[in-house]
Formats: sequence, C-alpha cells, structure tokens
Amino acid sequence: MRLFKIGLLVGSLLASLVAAPVRAEPVTLHFWVAWDAEQADAIAATKQIAAFEQAHPDIKIDIQNIAFGALHDKLITSIAGGDAPDLSWGLIEWLGELNRMNALADLTPYAAKWPDRAQIYPNALSAVTVDGKLRALPHYLGIRGLLYHEDMFKKAGIDTPPKTWDELIADSQKIRQATGKSGFGIAGTGVRSPQELLMLLGQSNATLAVRESDGRYRNTWSDDPKQLANATQVFAFYKTLLDKQVISPQASSWGYEEEDTNFSLGQYAMVVDGSWMKNRAEQSPEQMKDVKIVAPPYSQKPATFFEINPFFVYKGKHEQQAWEFASFMLSKDYQSAVHGERSPRQDVVSQTKWGRDFTVLAPTGIGFPPVALGPITRAMEESIGRVLLKKEDPQAVAQWLGKAINKALRQSGELSVN
Repeated sequence: MRLFKIGLLVGSLLASLVAAPVRAEPVTLHFWVAWDAEQADAIAATKQIAAFEQAHPDIKIDIQNIAFGALHDKLITSIAGGDAPDLSWGLIEWLGELNRMNALADLTPYAAKWPDRAQIYPNALSAVTVDGKLRALPHYLGIRGLLYHEDMFKKAGIDTPPKTWDELIADSQKIRQATGKSGFGIAGTGVRSPQELLMLLGQSNATLAVRESDGRYRNTWSDDPKQLANATQVFAFYKTLLDKQVISPQASSWGYEEEDTNFSLGQYAMVVDGSWMKNRAEQSPEQMKDVKIVAPPYSQKPATFFEINPFFVYKGKHEQQAWEFASFMLSKDYQSAVHGERSPRQDVVSQTKWGRDFTVLAPTGIGFPPVALGPITRAMEESIGRVLLKKEDPQAVAQWLGKAINKALRQSGELSVN
C-alpha cells in the first residue's frame, strides 16, 4: 500500500512537471556604446535601460562600453568575423561603410508600424535611409550653432553676432584689436575637421558627391566650373582665416578637444560647436556664463552640420528584440531623460539655450552622403592642412580633393560611370 501511494505521488509530480509551461531563457542583446559613465546622460541612460529590462523580462541588455576611438575598428573586425553586436552607437560617417558590408538590418518593415515615427525629424530619418531602406535610427542630434562670448563682443564694440563670413572676419579683427585674442576657432585635424568643412561646402553650394541616375556617386568639381568655384571659395576662406589672424596659428593642429577647451576657457571669441558644450559650461561656469548661441555665419546660404549619431541595428537572430529596444530608446520618456537638449524627436525640446537654440537650426542641417567615407574624410582633413600648413592654392586644393573623392569612390565601387 505504501509503495502504491509513493507511486501515485511520483506520478503526480511527473504529471505536474509535464503540464508546467517551459519558461524560455531571456534573449540577451549585446549593445556597444562609447559613453562616459560619469556623465549625466550615461547615468540617465543606464536607469532607463534598467526600466526597459524590468518591463521586458524576456530581454536582457549587455552593455559593453568601448573607447570611442576604438569603436569603429572593433565593429569592423567583429562584423568581418561574423560576431557583430546586436546594436551599437556610432557615427553617421560609418553608415555607408556598414551598409556596403551588408551588416545592417533593414528597419523599414518595423518603422512602418512604429507609432512614434511621425515625431522624428524627417531629415534625420532621411539621413539614415539608403536606397529607400531605413538602415539605422537617429540616436541624438549634434546640430552645430555659432557660440560666442558676449563679453568679448562688448569689449570690441560689436552689438550683434556675424551672419556672413565677411562679417565674421571683420568682427574677429575688432576682437583682436580690443582683447588681443583670436576671433574664431576651428578644428584643423581629427574627426570634427571634415564635419566643419562639409558645413562650409554646403553653405557655398559645393556638393561633396552627387548621386547619379545609376544610383552611384561622383564629385563633379573638375567637370562643373561653378561647383569648382564654390569649393574654391571655401578653401579661400580657410586661407583668409589664417592670413588675417582670425584663427590662432595653432588651430591648424587642434582636434575637437583643443577647440572645445580653448573656447570654454575664453581663449577666443567664436566657435561653431554643439550642445555638448553645456558640459563645458558646467565645468567652467565663470568663463562660459556669457556664451550665446545663434546660427552659423554663411556665404551663399544658411547651412549647418547635421550630425546624427545613430543606433546601428545589425543583422542577426534577435532583430525583433533589437528593434523593440532601439525604438524604446527613441521613446519620448527615454529621450526626455537622456537627450532632452539634442533629441531627434520634434516633441522633445529643452527650453534652455542648450536645447532650443540648437534645435531651431535643424531645418538647415546637412550631412554626408551614404557612401564609404573613411578615405574621403581623411582626404578632407588633408585638404585643410594643404591650405593652412602647406599654403597651397585654394583652387588647386579644391581640384585635388575632388579627384581624391572620386578615387575613393572608385576603390569602394561607388563611383558613377555616367
């Protein structure tokens, strides 16, 4: 009898085990970032991601923080080895390269059902769309404005900030006479230098690479005298900045760190920069308390660099979950908490100068064409050095850069044959 009861008990336990639903292991998404964990945006993002995990117990986020200077190469190596993360931070300049590697998921079907899509700036979505397919999501916007020290303007007797290149040059000369300091600053080297150059080219109606009817690209400066004249105007402007002491001679070797630091310490009066300078204002409140923000001066038309830091979603077996997480990071709650002053959402606009005064410039934003940009941006950086350091003729530099762009497009298979 006792054995019979034990048998019944064992049978009941086995039956309950069979009947119980098997709980699937949560999906782990590998997310590569390049943030300073001590900054407010990283702290806020970490809290938001924890809330996402709590609301989605079937998804876990494995965050790997990688030094920004190493992120690109690590991504390329992982993709080539078939071991890409599910999502990553990145630069818009990497979009064409990653797309040509066939590494990016097509987010178009997901976005078609995405209720928040209408809230994203259309030109931000357009910038991460290649051949009609959404290949990334805009993470935050690095819109550039003209930052200027109002106190230095007052000492020089300047009432309003410059609206044109000519006014910037004239104001800078007044500032030097009144304060002994440079009027303007640039990044002569590094990742920011081609971004600044692209903005100036856009303001002069000089197109870096035209998309032709075959879907490929070509620089037309050697074939179109007007385009060449427009590009030459930009390099002549760089030459004038140096010749007339608008910029410090050392600016030709500055990267973004030197450019930002020297402005935040009041070493020069004006810079084209982004809303991240709020951090510098918090670090140097006395030196930055007089800073104002307006649209960048231009030559032929208003334009600013529309830096779109994307979330890249990579092809893999967890695309649906990766989309859920990526779209969560574009939600109003997440963006308000993390990127309130540089959000790609039209309904998230901080009313501080670090938000409103940059966001208003979004309609004039321009970006790089979606091609493999590595050799192109390196050539752009070299072209600035050819003018500032080697003192080469601006038209010759424009012709050289146009040829270098087409050479890079030919090597990547993106050069139009039309």
